[in-house]
Amino acid sequence: MSFWEGRATARVATVGLTFGLLVLAGLALWSSISAQATTAHVRELNETSERWARVLEHINVSDNALRDLQVARTEQTVEPLQNSVGSARAELEWLRANGMPSDAAEATKLLPLYDQSTDMLRAVVAGTDPVQADQAGLAHSSLRRQISSTIGVKRLDTTEYLRSADEKNARLRIAQIVVFVLDAALVALFGMVLLAQRRMILRQAAKNEHEAHHDALTGLANRTLLARRMEQAVDKARKKDEPLALLIVDLDRFKEVNDSLGHHTGDLLLRQVANRLSWAVRDTDLVARLGGDEFAVLLPGVGSAENARMVGDKILQALAMPVTLEGLELEIAASVGVALCPSDSGDGHELLRHADIAMYAAKREKSGVAVYDARLHERGAAHLTAVTELRHAIDRGELFLHYQPKALADTGAVCGVEALARWQHPTRGLVRPDEFIPVAEENGLIEPLTRYVIDAALRQCRSWSDAGWEVPVSVNVGAACLHHTEFPGDVADLIKRHGLPARLLTLEITESAIISDPDRAVEVLRGLTELGVRLSIDDFGTGYSSISYLRSMRVHEMKLDRSFVTHMCTDAGDSAIVHALVALARNFGLQAVAEGVEDQDTWTALAEAGCDVVQGYFLSEPLPAEEIVAWLGDRAAAHA
Repeated sequence: MSFWEGRATARVATVGLTFGLLVLAGLALWSSISAQATTAHVRELNETSERWARVLEHINVSDNALRDLQVARTEQTVEPLQNSVGSARAELEWLRANGMPSDAAEATKLLPLYDQSTDMLRAVVAGTDPVQADQAGLAHSSLRRQISSTIGVKRLDTTEYLRSADEKNARLRIAQIVVFVLDAALVALFGMVLLAQRRMILRQAAKNEHEAHHDALTGLANRTLLARRMEQAVDKARKKDEPLALLIVDLDRFKEVNDSLGHHTGDLLLRQVANRLSWAVRDTDLVARLGGDEFAVLLPGVGSAENARMVGDKILQALAMPVTLEGLELEIAASVGVALCPSDSGDGHELLRHADIAMYAAKREKSGVAVYDARLHERGAAHLTAVTELRHAIDRGELFLHYQPKALADTGAVCGVEALARWQHPTRGLVRPDEFIPVAEENGLIEPLTRYVIDAALRQCRSWSDAGWEVPVSVNVGAACLHHTEFPGDVADLIKRHGLPARLLTLEITESAIISDPDRAVEVLRGLTELGVRLSIDDFGTGYSSISYLRSMRVHEMKLDRSFVTHMCTDAGDSAIVHALVALARNFGLQAVAEGVEDQDTWTALAEAGCDVVQGYFLSEPLPAEEIVAWLGDRAAAHA
């Protein structure tokens, strides 16, 4: 029975019970009034019957006294007759005035006859007319018969009335019993409904209690329950000197799953993660979801940091197994931060913050599991400061570009430059790209940074073009940009703003950016190709296998990673890889670009292998924009 059905049943039962009680009360009142009326009527019948009986008694007394007088007229016989003369008149007058209609009518009819007999008796007492005695006797006899008949009728009326009253009272009693039984049934129903409502309220209260302390999606504990359990566990750990550990588990690249496959798939993945976390720990441990893709594991009585680290490794192993969701196979990676009580902190809130700092350290260092120490706190604060400063640097245009030339391998003619971002920090000096690029990638700044670099590179390209130098420029594109279909439109706006042909811009994309969401990446790359922008796969051969995507994407060039190029003259394996990649590029009709060329021998080997373009310090180091024109002039003169 649902809550609303229970309420409706309770309302019906209440209305029915109220109506039944009112009916029962009405029947009781009716019975009382009926009994009172019956009693009054019976009393009235009894009283009139007694009056008639007394009238009959007075007539009998007078008749007996008359007979005694007729036997012997003495003073002893005259006095009783004299005393009885007219004694019944008062009763007859009362019956005529106060009796029931039948009594009044009978009394009215008998009074003249009684008065006549009374006059006769007075004459007999006076002795003036002896004949009157016989006539009085006859009158008494007639009166006696009529009064006896009236008394008999009264008795019959009383009996009939009592019988009728008994039948009516019996019907009332039956009705009262029926209503009582119905009321009892309604009371029972009402009690059952109340009991069911109480149970439902208790269940709802338990459900509300569970929902207040558990995550709706995964069924794990939430922050509220974690805080409560952690407070209890921390108190116990301090009193009994039993270390506990708090682990923060954060999934890597979960946002890509939500953006690429939708939130429904993301929710399914989070449920799988919750199950695996629960399997990986003890029954006494508490697994909680803090929000999004962040989880916490409370380990009471863990013993040591090494044990906590082992649990963290076990969690990563459990998460490492591929997950199949609606026909898609996904791989899960995570970072785990560990903080211990009481060594790291004796406060639950601070312990949570320390575990969070350790987790971010594990994510930055890609170490899987990191245990908190004070130095991480300092580095974490520095990292947050770097994020804020980088955001301000992008907004205020504090970044600048250096450009590294590229040349044709066979002729040495310059065929373009690659734009490389630089950050001149006001206090830290020149910040290397390998320091701030990961910060941008981890904190959602890579997209505005990429747009900033493309804009600056195209502006400089426009300036060179105005000076008479047509210099194609290449820009590295952050992986996140390929997850947003509006990116080609942004690039088109920038090209239009600077008034350049799209062929002068080459966008370099890493393999991992394509593999993470191939369908979305192919769609975005198709949009860029339609603009006329050249596309290049950067660091080819170091990431995932993307050969199958070379057929579906209209890529223009393939960049060979410096890890293969630098040692190709001294390492036969690297040389074989470079030759294979160059052959692969030619087979797909792509231009092969080798980066990391540090000497003439490497350049010559690449040219002999059929590589199209070379780039590296042997040709030139990255130069500021104002030095590029002079370098190009010197290079053209030397080449001539």
